[in-house]
Amino acid sequence: MAHVDDLAFFQRLAHCGSLTATARELGISLSAVSKRLKQIEARLGVELASRTTRRLTLTPEGELYRERGAVILDDIGELEGMLSARQSALSGRLRINATFGFGRRHVAPLISAFTQRHPRLEILLELTNFPLNLADHGFDIGIRIGQPPDSRLIARRILYNRRILCAAPDHVASMPPLAAPQDLAMHHCLVVRENDSDYALWRFVNETREVGVKVSGRLASNDGEAITLLALEGHGIMLRSWWDVYPYLESGQLVGLLPDWQGIEADFYAVYDQRRHLPARLRAFVAYLEEALPGRVPSPPQRATAYREGIART
Repeated sequence: MAHVDDLAFFQRLAHCGSLTATARELGISLSAVSKRLKQIEARLGVELASRTTRRLTLTPEGELYRERGAVILDDIGELEGMLSARQSALSGRLRINATFGFGRRHVAPLISAFTQRHPRLEILLELTNFPLNLADHGFDIGIRIGQPPDSRLIARRILYNRRILCAAPDHVASMPPLAAPQDLAMHHCLVVRENDSDYALWRFVNETREVGVKVSGRLASNDGEAITLLALEGHGIMLRSWWDVYPYLESGQLVGLLPDWQGIEADFYAVYDQRRHLPARLRAFVAYLEEALPGRVPSPPQRATAYREGIART
């Protein structure tokens, strides 16, 4: 049993990322945390982490101990849940990562409803500008746009979405003609800046082809909601996710542009590690997302199916 406690302690240590943060979260002294880690390493005969009081970096052995330890703890929790007289009640901790805008508007309300169904669950929702690596930050599940490049992760699509080119009516009335995506090079575009590039690459599809256009403008931000505000106030054209702009399109505060072209698909996925036994709480949460999330956002206009079907055949 002591070894199981060591696994749980090391999971918390890896998630917190430093000795100091671990001591603060567990409500014990820094020296007690350091001593516990040294005892585990002495028992195993390997160094699990290089550390200072401010930063902790796992060694390859530490990564293995964390990764396999998480699976073992999940298996134990699953077994105890199956043997419990209250086996229908989900319990344990679920750690979720999502981006700020989508997380605030949709994930947080769904978590509220989900925990009302399952009051024994403990849920941590961490919102960030961009998706974080699940393993490095100790998350059970991430909600993000697009399938991850890491084939070791499972990605379940939970919401169809695409990007919409749009602008405020006053800006549309005064801007130069816009007949094709290439014309955007001559327009004021509102760019979500995700790196140090001087331009953004916006991609569009119609029924025959896909094109990429380099766009730029004098206003940019690393925050999508700030870009939406600038668009609403008539400062330029933006390319934003359907879920973010559909209320403004419905109210007429924004106008869709280039109806013969569509921004590329930007579906939302629930992403999590492949495991031999997926914890019941994680399975239930993914199922709840698939059930409840589509009802919060109306479906986008019809996608450019002909071009996509052509890709599938090639």
